[in-house]
Amino acid sequence: MTDTATTATLPLRVLIAAPRGFCAGVDRAIDIVERAIARYGAPVYVRHEIVHNRYVVDGLKAKGAVFVEELDEVPDNAHVVFSAHGVPKAVPEQATARGLGWLDATCPLVSKVHRQAERQAEAGRHILFIGHRGHPEVIGTIGQVPPGTITLVETIEDVAALDLPPDRPLAYLTQTTLSVDDTAAIVAALETRFPAIVGPRADDICYATSNRQASVKAIAGECDLVLVIGAPNSSNSLRLVEVAERSGASARLIQRADEIRPEWIAAIGTIGVTAGASAPEVLVREVVDRLGQLRPITTATVTTTEEHMVFKLPRELAD
Repeated sequence: MTDTATTATLPLRVLIAAPRGFCAGVDRAIDIVERAIARYGAPVYVRHEIVHNRYVVDGLKAKGAVFVEELDEVPDNAHVVFSAHGVPKAVPEQATARGLGWLDATCPLVSKVHRQAERQAEAGRHILFIGHRGHPEVIGTIGQVPPGTITLVETIEDVAALDLPPDRPLAYLTQTTLSVDDTAAIVAALETRFPAIVGPRADDICYATSNRQASVKAIAGECDLVLVIGAPNSSNSLRLVEVAERSGASARLIQRADEIRPEWIAAIGTIGVTAGASAPEVLVREVVDRLGQLRPITTATVTTTEEHMVFKLPRELAD
């Protein structure tokens, strides 16, 4: 490493990971809110942040969206959208009982996990659900099945602590935004302890989460620091920070470019930039521009795969 004064006069190499940023589920969820406002007029209520990104939420507020945490905050005869993370089964039932017009923006890949949970419960299997306690997706998935039929597993230590009858039929499912490597280790521990446990036909971790983690691994080894653009409550963004650190780089989670401190980049040669699945590309451009204001920069995009996934809109909003 060269000294600070010398490094600061050299171009900072900026490696931009691809894929990054919005996934198909996030694109769909935002489109649903915007189309609902256009069709029904403002305000349209949204239960929970539609996606975990303040820039996106503020932009939708400016267009007429009102964000609430629970249905009792939604007035009668209003229209409400459920967030991309999914909701417990009781929530749309309550909305229907109140006569609310509702639209479900749950990511189809999360909905797939919901259906798997229902099928496993109907088959009489107790479900071990790998996820992070309190995350909206976890709350929504647990809420798909009767109480007592699903147990949350967060760590390998949780696997060791499970107290289940030896003859109990078991299945496992996972949150879609987990660390690929951590989840594989937990699944291996489950299969070792419970050899007859049934898993999903395909990995529950979504394509976008896996792809973004792979793209960070591809650049982190060359980086002194990786900046991950995302919200503190964004599971997939937090996992990108962890992946970068495990790959040998320092990493910081930021929401906007104005959080970047000049001293972070004063003595480094290469910096990586990526964005969680809820962060729009405009924030990536903003970060790169900020780096260019602080140091001379050269940029290169490192692409590990291309994404072409598109999800259909609810039939109520389809053109």
